[in-house]
Amino acid sequence: MKGYTTEENVRMLVALLKQFGIKRIVASPGTTNITFVASVQSDSFFEVFSSVDERSAAYIACGMAAESGEPVVLSCTGATASRNYVPGLTEAFYRKLPILAVTSMQHPGRIGQYVPQVLDRSTPMVDVCVKHVRVTVPHSDEDAWACNLMLNEALLALTRGGGGPVHIDLQTEYSRDFSTRPLPRYREIRRYTAEDGLPAINARRIAIIVGAHMPFSADLTEAIEGFCGRYDAVVLCDQTSNYRGSHRVLAALVTNQDASLPDIARPDLLIYIGSVSGASLHIYPSEVWRVNPDGEIRDCYRKQTAVFEMSERLFFAHYAGVDVARSDAAKKSFQQWNKVYKEIVAAIPELPFSNLWIAQHTASRLPDNSVLHLGILNSLRAWNMFETPESVACYANTGGFGIDGVLSTTLGASLASPEKLFFCVLGDLAFFYDLNVLGNRHLGSNIRILLVNNGRGTEFRNYVHPAAQFGDEADAFMAAAGHFGDKSRTLVKNFASDLGFEYLSASGKEEYLECLPQFISPESREKPMVLEVFTDSQDESDALEAISNIAHDSKGAAKQLVRKALGQKGVDMAKKMLGR
Repeated sequence: MKGYTTEENVRMLVALLKQFGIKRIVASPGTTNITFVASVQSDSFFEVFSSVDERSAAYIACGMAAESGEPVVLSCTGATASRNYVPGLTEAFYRKLPILAVTSMQHPGRIGQYVPQVLDRSTPMVDVCVKHVRVTVPHSDEDAWACNLMLNEALLALTRGGGGPVHIDLQTEYSRDFSTRPLPRYREIRRYTAEDGLPAINARRIAIIVGAHMPFSADLTEAIEGFCGRYDAVVLCDQTSNYRGSHRVLAALVTNQDASLPDIARPDLLIYIGSVSGASLHIYPSEVWRVNPDGEIRDCYRKQTAVFEMSERLFFAHYAGVDVARSDAAKKSFQQWNKVYKEIVAAIPELPFSNLWIAQHTASRLPDNSVLHLGILNSLRAWNMFETPESVACYANTGGFGIDGVLSTTLGASLASPEKLFFCVLGDLAFFYDLNVLGNRHLGSNIRILLVNNGRGTEFRNYVHPAAQFGDEADAFMAAAGHFGDKSRTLVKNFASDLGFEYLSASGKEEYLECLPQFISPESREKPMVLEVFTDSQDESDALEAISNIAHDSKGAAKQLVRKALGQKGVDMAKKMLGR
């Protein structure tokens, strides 16, 4: 008896069908689906039935699924064979029958090139399936991850929201090698709703990570705090998380150390709530659960095993009420994080005049109940290193994650809450990109803008950025230097003043500290305010390098030495050789 195909996408589908308990398959003859059919017919787990007519096969699957209440798989070759599934899949769509139509395909580049038996199935009819994915043969780790993700999404869609048919376009390279035995076990992702029995938490080290999030209600905060107390968990935040419970940890300073890989940043279970985080936290979880009413898979850490389609409050309240045995020795997570954070803060050297230095001397002094809006990348990263007062809310445009719109977003927010004071911190490219909003006649006096002007996209000159290898040559096009007056001392001053702004400026630490009390004063003023700060890109890079190399341990130091010795190309090649 032969084993399973060596084509990993096909093998992965076969394995996941077994792991999801899907055993019935109606197969139609063909060449393009041989790698799939040969793999399942040699496995006694599957019940395989034959149907020459694909139209009939689809209706057979409908009857089988309706009678058993279980998903049924269809398999056919390419070309018009797949078209014959349409009537049966339409029936399944309107009856919400869980039919998985696997149509095998050649390389997608052959579509439209007059290659025999190659059709374009990239856009299915709207009422033949509830989910459509194209799964190609993986040739890299990234490909394999994407393949696994799409197959999990497809299998979960069979029963979500009452169920329905799903279409997988499955590429083959016509491998004749069926030597794989045993069948590998691949990652499966499960979806849970409030009606399901929720899985037990057996992990020892647990962390909650909060992406961008609206301010938390008292009930939700109480539920999370109850969960943390029961499971010795911490809540890892960036400024946009807006979580202010007692287990909050501002994690960027700890996790973004170049030469430190703390064990506390390797949780057994990471629970993800909120949306996109701009902090780029270097967390290495063994397993990730996502909690969100949308119920979607969002696999940024590539370790997701479950998604909970329910409110955050319901999830945390449920687990907070579950009796668990936790040893006293394990109840130290928050203290460990807090200790490391304070040690790094205490060891921060004198930084060059930069966005980081400004954040260091400003974040904790923002007025109570004010609101902070941050430009992405350099500003967001800098201000994620230092705590703000507990009553300060913070936002950034991390949804689309472009430099545009932060000034306009701040204006919109200030109009919605005219009684609050709004601060906006951003770089020069983002400022000029959104400049026209400063002339908006609705703009009020409750806005204060901190413009960090270094004459370029300083992100591209940071020591860790791929463009840094080009040095000054990066300025011309990558960093877009020299636009908008090239750090003119009068351009913004005249423009803002003519529009009725109060204008302040600083080119060094002493000047900034002189301006700061006026800029952060909680007292209402007659005019909105712009504080323009002139910094240097080299100082920005040096500050980032200094603050990212405070903590050291043997693992991190060894990793840093290897990177310096081999260079980035050498590191990439080593990872490829090691299969990482």
